[in-house]
Order: sequence, then structure tokens, then C-alpha cells
Amino acid sequence: MVNSFSSSIEEGPIKVDTIVDAPNIAFGDYLSGKIYIEGPDSELRIQQIELELIKLPGQSMDRQEVISKQSFEMVSLIKSKETYMIPFELIPDERWETEVDDELWLRTTVYFKNSVQLQDHDQISYE
Repeated sequence: MVNSFSSSIEEGPIKVDTIVDAPNIAFGDYLSGKIYIEGPDSELRIQQIELELIKLPGQSMDRQEVISKQSFEMVSLIKSKETYMIPFELIPDERWETEVDDELWLRTTVYFKNSVQLQDHDQISYE
């Protein structure tokens, strides 16, 4: 069982945090949360944000498999002062089922308009 989920990416004055509502998902539930973007001119500097759910069979980074993906462009986002918020939901299917040594990771990738690409990830569980 995963106790917490923390994903944070910083590029200069811009900070992108992915917050998952509950990192332990039971069968029949879905993975939900919010991406918070803070910083001046972030909507002008970020091109896209991508969430990927990755399965690591036998905890092997060499054999990772993307089993779910969502992309967000910087248009029509919810803004409060200098903070943007993007809600997300990923709905499990049979690909989320894991064996004893498998792991599930949620990876956030931020694509900046200056061709910089940064990632962070943390583990979730699905039972």
C-alpha cells in the first residue's frame, strides 16, 4: 500500500505539482487529482502537460509499459491569481491489474515552449 503521492517539477519561477486524491485505488474506483501550475507567465511558457500511468512488470524500468495517458494544453484553464488548476481522472481497465512484483507509477511530464522537457513520478497502487 502506498502512503502518499508527491510529484513536483520546477523550472525557474514556474512550479508544477501533481496531487492525487488517493494513491491507493480499489477496484471500481478511478484515479483522480489536480495539477497545480504556479508562477508568472506560466501559460505563455508551458506548451503541454502529460500524465502517464506506467506499469513496471517485476519492478523493471527496462520493461515499462504506458497503460493510460492524458494530455493538457495551456488553454482555458482555471486560474486564481498566479495559480492554474487542471483536474484529471483516469479510469482503470484490465491493463491496471498487477502481479505480485509489478508496480504502477504516475508520471507527469511538462513540455516547455523553449524545448525543455521535465518529468517526475511517484507510485500508486490498484487493488
